Amino acid sequence: MPGEAKMTYCVGIKLNAGLVFLSDSRTNAGVDHISTFRKMIVYEQSGERTMVLLSAGNLSISQSVREILQIEELKEAGSDTPITIWNAKSMFDAARVLGSAVRHVYDRDAEALKHAGVDFNVTFIFGGQVKGEGMRLFLVYSAGNFIEATTETPYFQIGESKYGKPVLDRVLTPETPLDEAAKCALVSMDSTMKSNLSVGLPLDLVVYEAGSLHTDKIVCIDAENPYYRMIHNGWGQKLREVFDSLEDPVWDDAATEHPLKMPAVRHDVLRKISTPDEKLI
Repeated sequence: MPGEAKMTYCVGIKLNAGLVFLSDSRTNAGVDHISTFRKMIVYEQSGERTMVLLSAGNLSISQSVREILQIEELKEAGSDTPITIWNAKSMFDAARVLGSAVRHVYDRDAEALKHAGVDFNVTFIFGGQVKGEGMRLFLVYSAGNFIEATTETPYFQIGESKYGKPVLDRVLTPETPLDEAAKCALVSMDSTMKSNLSVGLPLDLVVYEAGSLHTDKIVCIDAENPYYRMIHNGWGQKLREVFDSLEDPVWDDAATEHPLKMPAVRHDVLRKISTPDEKLI
């Protein structure tokens, strides 16, 4: 559909203990066109490699990239064997193959999409582990370029990210246990769904333990899932309890341990404008 706006929310988290991936499955092209499409795919050769791909943006583009990625070949000078996601010696090389697949689709479709009024809009989170190296997590842009998660930035979000970001920033560190990180990701998703109807159930959750080169911690979460219902109800209730426990601001001279009307150390109080002749600056 020309000009259609699609929204989703995906998060990938890299910890010392492993990786956590979570995605919703709602595609929104207006209130009359809401559908369910999965945004996550797992590529695995047990004992050799486990890779997880999350996508956001234009659905037709992301589906084309995912299809091409399985057979994309990256030819290197001086080598007779092209690199694929199935033989890549590192996650970095696998991410390069993904970037090549994105550019492949761009070269094929971008001009036609432009004439139809559709931007080439797609982003991916791509992470996992290849035998012989540590886990890695990448954010891949619509030009096929990418950045890698670091100790200082242990997670990536794509899609509708702003509502679920605060809890990630407050909770996650590289030392966070996997189960706690999975809980944090679900709270982040629930916060996003509360504020944006274009993100919705069911959810796909994958938890990968470092060095395992295999995962069976894969679950599809719908509205009837008992753990998700506990998160949804409990988080809202606990937030309200914490909010109610905070002292209201005091505007008069009543005694309080936490006065609000205190002089700022380096700034003046906002000045009122009372006449047309007063200058703003």
